[in-house]
Amino acid sequence: MMFCNKKKLLEVERVVKANDRDYNEKFQYADNRIHTSKYNILTFLPINLFEQFQRVANAYFLFLLILQLIPEISSLTWFTTIVPLVLVIFMTAVKDATDDYFRHKSDNQVNNRQSEVLINSKLQNEKWMNVKVGDIIKLENNQFVAADLLLLSSSEPHGLCYVETAELDGETNLKVRQALPVTSELGADISSLAKFDGIVRCEAPNNKLDRFSGVLSWKDSKHTLSNQKIILRGCVLRNTSWCFGLVLFAGPDTKLMQNSGKTKFKRTSIDRLMNTLVLWIFGFLVCLGIILAVGNSIWESNVGDQLRTPLFWREGKKSSLFSGFLTFWSYVIILNTLVPISLYVSVEVIRLGHSYFINWDRKMYYAAKAMPAEARTTTLNEELGQIEYIFSDKTGTLTQNIMTFKKCSINGRVYAGEVLDDPSQKKEITKKKEAVDFSGKSKSERTLHFFDHSLMESIELGDPKVHEFLRLLALCHTVMSEENSSGQLVYQVQSPDEGALVTAARNFGFIFKSRTPDTITIEELGTLVTYQLLAFLDFNNIRKRMSVIVRNPEGQIKLYSKGADTILFEKLHPSNEDLQSLTSDHLSEFAGEGLRTLAIAYRELDDKYFKMWQKMLEDADSATAERDERISGLYEEIERDLMLLGATAVEDKLQEGVIETVTSLSLANIKIWILTGDKQETAINIGYACNVLTDAMDALFVITGNTAGEVREELRKAKENLLGQNTSFSNGHAVYENKQRLELDVGAGEAVTGEYALVINGHSLAHALESDVEHDLLELACVCKTVVCCRVTPLQKAQVVELVKKHRNAVTLAIGDGANDVSMIKSAHIGIGISGQEGLQAVLASDYALAQFRYLQRLLLVHGRWSYYRMCKFLCYFFYKNFAFTLVHFWFAFFCGFSAQTVYDQWFITLFNIVYTSLPVLAMGIFDQIALDTSYWTVVNHVFIWGSVATYFSILLAMHSDGVFGIFPRQFPFVGNARHSLSQKFVWLVVLLTAVTSIMPVVVFRFLKMYLYPSLSDQIRRWQKAQRKGRPLRSRRPQTRRSSSRRSGYAFAHQEGYGELITSGKNMRAKSPAPASGLEKMLYNNTSWIENLCKKTTDAISGFSHDKTVKL
Repeated sequence: MMFCNKKKLLEVERVVKANDRDYNEKFQYADNRIHTSKYNILTFLPINLFEQFQRVANAYFLFLLILQLIPEISSLTWFTTIVPLVLVIFMTAVKDATDDYFRHKSDNQVNNRQSEVLINSKLQNEKWMNVKVGDIIKLENNQFVAADLLLLSSSEPHGLCYVETAELDGETNLKVRQALPVTSELGADISSLAKFDGIVRCEAPNNKLDRFSGVLSWKDSKHTLSNQKIILRGCVLRNTSWCFGLVLFAGPDTKLMQNSGKTKFKRTSIDRLMNTLVLWIFGFLVCLGIILAVGNSIWESNVGDQLRTPLFWREGKKSSLFSGFLTFWSYVIILNTLVPISLYVSVEVIRLGHSYFINWDRKMYYAAKAMPAEARTTTLNEELGQIEYIFSDKTGTLTQNIMTFKKCSINGRVYAGEVLDDPSQKKEITKKKEAVDFSGKSKSERTLHFFDHSLMESIELGDPKVHEFLRLLALCHTVMSEENSSGQLVYQVQSPDEGALVTAARNFGFIFKSRTPDTITIEELGTLVTYQLLAFLDFNNIRKRMSVIVRNPEGQIKLYSKGADTILFEKLHPSNEDLQSLTSDHLSEFAGEGLRTLAIAYRELDDKYFKMWQKMLEDADSATAERDERISGLYEEIERDLMLLGATAVEDKLQEGVIETVTSLSLANIKIWILTGDKQETAINIGYACNVLTDAMDALFVITGNTAGEVREELRKAKENLLGQNTSFSNGHAVYENKQRLELDVGAGEAVTGEYALVINGHSLAHALESDVEHDLLELACVCKTVVCCRVTPLQKAQVVELVKKHRNAVTLAIGDGANDVSMIKSAHIGIGISGQEGLQAVLASDYALAQFRYLQRLLLVHGRWSYYRMCKFLCYFFYKNFAFTLVHFWFAFFCGFSAQTVYDQWFITLFNIVYTSLPVLAMGIFDQIALDTSYWTVVNHVFIWGSVATYFSILLAMHSDGVFGIFPRQFPFVGNARHSLSQKFVWLVVLLTAVTSIMPVVVFRFLKMYLYPSLSDQIRRWQKAQRKGRPLRSRRPQTRRSSSRRSGYAFAHQEGYGELITSGKNMRAKSPAPASGLEKMLYNNTSWIENLCKKTTDAISGFSHDKTVKL
């Protein structure tokens, strides 16, 4: 229950009653409205002003303004400070208001989505923000889930529904959820649903996506609730016509929002540098003020009294110390232009200009979706040039999440799905490089492009091995088929890998048509053939394979199996030795190209042997003790002496330019970490595909411990292997005895000469992130070139980023495309959202939005580098001109008796930074380029330099004119002064000599430096001139990546439990016939299949087989 006073303080248990808003309102549960905005119309002005004056600079200038209102110490009028201060505050307020407007717009877009809610015994369309805890809502196919729901009923048999969780964990393979039998009977009957008054007692809101515990009390009985009964906000309903759910958590209490993390105020290193500089300059200003105050006191005591009598001063004798005190504050006011408020205005203008350059960059424009790059913040541009660590999602960020059948090896022969780059094979391929024409096949998938015509020829010639290979692909899977409204065959796939393989078989003439719990019907080259499904040996991450046992129409019993080559090769008959060696070479080639591979094998079974095995399986399945172990042993028993058919190679297609981008970023000494929710083998293979992992690495460390002790020991062994036996690790209990240990020893990192990679899975990472182990993890990870974290939750992604930020003092960048990446994006110094297949949650939470991962290279190495360089150059130029301007007052003080008189008029002081000298520094800060630093004046130079000069003389003549004097005689008393002065020739001579004298030393210095010690810009400029005279360089042809060592390319995004789901018939329509007898009947009547599926969802990830993998 919750302990409440006037507002909710703590919630330790949630109690929800269905269809009773009055009952639920007393607990003050959050509604379904999402708030990411900071202000409203009433609170904007006070809150924004409060935030702005929390900044030291604004408070400092407000303090100066107050000092200027004191006549005794101020020789400047108040408008010299209030004009720029108001300008800065106004511009910042407009920017904050604009940012918050877009937040409101985004919030309203989500909050105003429509959902059908059961209110007063009828379904009504309600906005998401009006949905309350305890409401029953109806979802339809392909709809987003509005809140965290308890599934009550669905259109599918047995209360099943399928959801896509891409926005939660990045996985696009479908997950199955099942309603309680007692509630699934409610169906779509509105009257029954309206009468449903069950009470749910469950856990309080939390961020654990894979866990849920609760109890439903209804009709004097209690029913246990697990995660498999819950549909989370952010999921999408798939392959299910409709379902009904009870809202348990809404709005900020949903697991999606609990994982989204808090929005943090992000500051750049330039901001911190500016604050430091301002403090030092203020200290310098105070020192100057003290020097001049002491000078005033001395002058007053020695000279001041002597001037009073001749000047007829009737005032009494003043204290020289008090005069010095007043003079100190006067000079603080006068010398405040050392740090003018216009500095912050100029910085914001430059950042805004850099943001527009990013938005306008055509080289980061994705024409396929008409999507440009977008800088969603204007304050972090220069930080892009300081990135040291990149944390990247995999699915949808590095990959397109589109599986394509590329190659296969059948009976020792490779059939390549694309034209090879090998010159020796070009003559053979040239004649047949056109894609295979599948148009003659009515059920073919038009998106498959296969270039090797020899495979079609083998099929037409009736090659038995090729036919058996394709037959296996059409039979051994968990795909469901249905016909859409236009009569086209549509596959519902649990994993994209299976979809690619079944689609490939379909295109080559072996078409999976339909299935029942005990039969599979396929069309073999135009002939319908129905196979009896005798057993389904399901996939899991330990077995790494799946098998089916079928009886063909001729009565033969065959076992078809597909899985990881490292596992399946151990099950082969000894007679396959030569074929295994050849296929192994092919698999190495496929894996070296980054393809996901599966080995394919079969076995013919004797009818008598199978019946004996089937009887033992029935006994094992009904056993109460060691049931899983006995079943696993029987699977091992029958999956032996297999005959190898070949292997498949599927491409998890990388986004365009990923390999080149990763290579360029690595050359820039940027470390790339992959944080993904996918399984270990999938993540590793994608790592190899995009060159984050390479065969040239000295070792690949895999951490798979299940306890903190095991993880610590594996980390220790990895570190010993990395740095040698003399390296000592912490024992986990003395880490905090010396807090400096968390700041890694730079020397140890430099001692590592080779390249290493670290792979760690989610359950091991959970232990590694504990306070007594995190140092060991970080110390090992930071000396590795690449880190891959797989099976991680959204919160773990953020924790990894925070760990590096906290202890490495490095600038971090996180990039992702789904809602599961939001917390990571918010935690990093810079967050980048990819506008991909998983919605816009990542983009809405990001600082920058890109359409493709490849644009990251240009964003960092071009825009980031330029922004940082320009900002640093701007700051140097700005402080130089202000010191030159302000120190004149210090020099003039020695000639005016330290009386705090100004050498300039007040309007010149006011306009110097915001008008007269603003354009040249802004031009350099916005337009200056590094390698293309021009040796001549451009249009921009002319406009800004001569424009500033013209502006100065225009304002000067206007302020000293008769007309302005007539309107404001007290403010502009120097009528005719400028016109008279500028008519004197010696004035122009002085101006010319001063300019030449100031510029000549700089010109001479640059001339000598360019020839004696040329900079990078000078060298590039010379190279460009030489290139114009010579011939252009011939572009080198990119080399095809080849694997130098044997490794498995196995990666299969599949979930255990779907085999039992299929053979049980619970995902079949009601018209499907029930199994008659035998194993099928036993599985059909087994009511515990969903519990097995729940239990098996979390698998122990076995070690990755690799000749360079360090087995820990």
